[in-house]
Amino acid sequence: MMQQILRDMFVDPELLAELNEEQRQILFYKIRQEQVRRWTDHESQEESWERPLTKERNENRRSVQWLQGRDGEVWVWVMGDAPGDKPYEMIVKELMEDRARRQAQLEAQELWRKKEEEIKQKFRDAIAKEKARLVAGKWKEEADDRKAAKQEEERIQEKLKKQEEEERQREEEEIRRAEEKRAKELYMSLEQEQKRSEQRDKEWEEQLRRSKEADEEMTRKARWARDEYKRQSLRAIEKGHVAGLSGHFQKQSHRRHSTFIEPSVSPVSSNEVRPRLGLQRAEPPLYRRRQSRRHSTTALMDSPAWVQTPRPSSREMVILWFTEEQKPKQAGHERNGNAIAPWFHGIISREDSETLLMNAAEGSFLVRVSERIWGYTLSYRTAGGFKHFLIDASGDYYSFLGVDQNRHATLADLIDFHKEEIITTTGKELLLDACKRTGPSVDFGGLFP
Repeated sequence: MMQQILRDMFVDPELLAELNEEQRQILFYKIRQEQVRRWTDHESQEESWERPLTKERNENRRSVQWLQGRDGEVWVWVMGDAPGDKPYEMIVKELMEDRARRQAQLEAQELWRKKEEEIKQKFRDAIAKEKARLVAGKWKEEADDRKAAKQEEERIQEKLKKQEEEERQREEEEIRRAEEKRAKELYMSLEQEQKRSEQRDKEWEEQLRRSKEADEEMTRKARWARDEYKRQSLRAIEKGHVAGLSGHFQKQSHRRHSTFIEPSVSPVSSNEVRPRLGLQRAEPPLYRRRQSRRHSTTALMDSPAWVQTPRPSSREMVILWFTEEQKPKQAGHERNGNAIAPWFHGIISREDSETLLMNAAEGSFLVRVSERIWGYTLSYRTAGGFKHFLIDASGDYYSFLGVDQNRHATLADLIDFHKEEIITTTGKELLLDACKRTGPSVDFGGLFP
């Protein structure tokens, strides 16, 4: 199961929900380690491809030499730190003031241009109207009054020019005050933006610090889990529980593949074969040959072969898998005997397992067949609640998914091993007491009819 996850780089959400926090961290660490390995291989391949091209480019490329100081290092000038330089804060303040002043001047010039056009147009219209009125007057038709009319016209023009100058001064004063006000507003705006930028820089630095602390904590936990994994692996090798017993698996494999399967007969028709529930028909139909123990002959199965999917799709498929794959391995039985182990409860739900462990002491446990993966679930009673660990049995060994990578030959070996060795370093779970089955008759969810 772990090899499939690392190959596909994908974890099913339902399977991820079954893992506790430490199991998820170890699983994510394994995925991250595989990503780094793939990226390193990719980088090494690209470097081997680009090395000849880079060498040719460097021969024709121009070089840049840095100016060096008396100490032989690259000469660097930091604004505000050299002798005679103004402090950095004063330089920034002057730059903001200059920027605000120039912006206010541009706005004031534009405003004054518009006002001047309005004033000129206003007095041009007034002069034109006055001339029209004077020309239209009957008193201008008389020759004696022409001089008086000219003087009156000059007087009026002088008066209008004076009014124009006064209004021009008032508008200039108003624009000057508006310019000063706008310059102050722009300066305050730039100063506030500078403060917000400094605040964002502080928040970013704080976030970076927390991220580094989180990375260090994750690295520490991963190193701790790796050391604990090595220790438990050595411990398992010393106790002889590692699934390196090839003879045992060869024997189990021979027993499993030498079982004779009788042809299935349909009660409806002799030519029609009804497939079992939960099985997938291979296209074209596949058939398996099984060798009989007694007569050493091969029989062609009439029923279509079932293909093991990545995950179980129904309870019938789980029962069929347990019957064909796990019963020959004595899964759920005592280590040295044919009796069913007291900790084995068959197919029960997560809620039923927690109900059974509700009144049990801390360290009590039971094993149930999982309906999410090809394997089992170990339900454990803690001081404050329950924990559920997935046991991968998709291969020829048994191991916890994402927690303990030690491989055990049988399910009973895994249980006995963790009666002496903890499951996780943080929880320090030891299997102390088996939660026994209750009720007069137990069918184990249909596994042992």
